[in-house]
Amino acid sequence: MRLQTDEQTINDLRIFSKSDVPGIYDLYNDTHTRGGEAALREMFLNPMSDRELLNHRSGMIEQFSKANVTFPYKAILFDMAEKYLMHTNDTGRNASNTSIFGEKEILNGVTSVIDLIKISLKFLQSGEVTAIKSYTEERMEILALLTDPVFEPVVRENSGGKLPYATVTAFDTLFRVREHQKIKKLLSYIFRLDVYLSVAAVANKRKFVFPKALEKGQYELKLEGLYHPELQHPKSNDMVLNSVQPIVFLTGANMAGKSTLLRAVSTAVYIAHMGFPVAAKSMSFPVLDGIYTTINLPDNLGIGASHFYAEVLRVKKVAQELHQGKSLFIIFDELFRGTNVKDAHEGTVEITNAFSKKSNSMFIISSHIVEAGEQLVQNPHVRFQYLPTRMKGHTPEYTYTLEEGITEDRHGMIIIKNEGILETLKNGRKRCSVVV
Repeated sequence: MRLQTDEQTINDLRIFSKSDVPGIYDLYNDTHTRGGEAALREMFLNPMSDRELLNHRSGMIEQFSKANVTFPYKAILFDMAEKYLMHTNDTGRNASNTSIFGEKEILNGVTSVIDLIKISLKFLQSGEVTAIKSYTEERMEILALLTDPVFEPVVRENSGGKLPYATVTAFDTLFRVREHQKIKKLLSYIFRLDVYLSVAAVANKRKFVFPKALEKGQYELKLEGLYHPELQHPKSNDMVLNSVQPIVFLTGANMAGKSTLLRAVSTAVYIAHMGFPVAAKSMSFPVLDGIYTTINLPDNLGIGASHFYAEVLRVKKVAQELHQGKSLFIIFDELFRGTNVKDAHEGTVEITNAFSKKSNSMFIISSHIVEAGEQLVQNPHVRFQYLPTRMKGHTPEYTYTLEEGITEDRHGMIIIKNEGILETLKNGRKRCSVVV
């Protein structure tokens, strides 16, 4: 089963690079092959909503990371093999009849495929790989493919790459015509292995932790030492959401770190549903049906919608999904920021109270309207946390560390004054003398 999400969430979390800024995908991409990169991207586009599959993948990658298993192939093998196999006619006719492909390229291609098969056999039969119990089923599938009698001549081949012309021709027909689909299948297995080993290496390098997916019906998200994986010197935080208190109402001044925290939590939830390690000290989570975030919601000019109406449509979409009984993880950053304070206040209170009744889903709602939080205090299903600002003279300093309660920080005018905006409007800038 696939975890439901949408383009808005993918963009909010910056799963993929945008405007030359690396994405979360790039942090995990330590693959050695183009096929591995494509397989990793496909996994990022299709997070899972199946506990058994999640725990299996997570456990397998964790075992690879503990064993520190390295990718046994050289990238150049795949460059030659993939180029060679591209010139294949799947209808069964010899590819050389329809493609311009020289004898040297055929020899290089045949040799590379032979090497891939032999290296795969040796690697899969090694002690370090047979010890990875979670990989046993996939390993046996690959071995069954490699030990197919049709590949017996390949396994026996020991000429050291100096193949006679007749042998090259026979292997060429085998690889590109008769058993082309089996070779393609072998490559797909190797590309997945490339992903597993690269993500395992990333986990070791970055000290990421492997989350634990809870039994069905358990609705508790528990994060310890959470941080955003892109930060160089992050401040970590703990967070708990459960069926008793499924909502965190988050407050804090501008620049206090609310949006970064929201991205950190939602990124961890998204990555956990891929069976990948996350940026935290520990994490346990319920397997959910979907994740939807609203952090950087743009106006929808295509339908003539204002920012506020786009927010309303977003809330409506979430409400419809919740009404169907789905278990969702929802984030709204500055809910109803596109309208006036009074409407935003009322809307935030009403929507938060309604969300609090959905005990099988989880929500984080951030807001500048602390009065809404003060009104929501009566709701026992809402947890209140904030990111504080400490004043050092007239300069605000940010701890980026969650505290319980509702903020009383109101430092907007201090920042405006510190930047000298009013003085600039009144007196203008001092002109600098320019020497030509």
